[in-house]
Amino acid sequence: MALPFFYLSTYEGATQFQLDEGNSRHAIAVLRMKEGEELLLTNGKGLILRCRITEAHKKRAGVEVLHTDQETDLRPNVTIAISPVKNNTRFEWFLEKVTEIGIQRIIPVIAHRTEKQQFRRERMQQILISAMLQSQQAWIPELTQPLRYNDLLQLDGCKRKWIAHCLETERISLRSAAVPGDSQLLLIGPEGDFTPEEIELAIQSGFVPVTLGNTRLRTETAGVVGATLLCIS
Repeated sequence: MALPFFYLSTYEGATQFQLDEGNSRHAIAVLRMKEGEELLLTNGKGLILRCRITEAHKKRAGVEVLHTDQETDLRPNVTIAISPVKNNTRFEWFLEKVTEIGIQRIIPVIAHRTEKQQFRRERMQQILISAMLQSQQAWIPELTQPLRYNDLLQLDGCKRKWIAHCLETERISLRSAAVPGDSQLLLIGPEGDFTPEEIELAIQSGFVPVTLGNTRLRTETAGVVGATLLCIS
């Protein structure tokens, strides 16, 4: 059975320390862990600490570090740039699933037809942390601040750039076009899709138009399908 997995925002190298109140409560009050039992801590940047509980306190549980490991980031170099949607629950579902799949970066994009403007970063970051822990990973995807569409088009650093849209124009299948091992950026539009002008601007900026399948997908579903095609090719 896998050891319980917890998030540690900072670690300064101590061999013994106390967990914060949230982790202490979850370990001791919810999971009912006892002194002598072991757990895992990660900072979301590849560090994993194997620890033993030395004091089963509900607000400040004490632990000692038994082993430390720094994992190499083996996730595919995949970025999903996606327009936020009106329904918070649906967008949070997207964040959870692409974290489980194992992408490296998420960029919220404000396009012409983007309806939702509020960005609850703290809430979204917690979703990413929970999904990382649930899937037993040690790396959290980078969640950037929202970018305006034109600013997103100017980003460098990705060898392959794709734009998924629904217009009946020439597109290729992302399934066949994806190049495992290359850095890849997939752009997903808002619930009303990109405007023809936005699509043309993306093409001029080096983005290749792609289709994700034969059906019309919701924004958040398209993001998950795209992440799957790029990460599990």
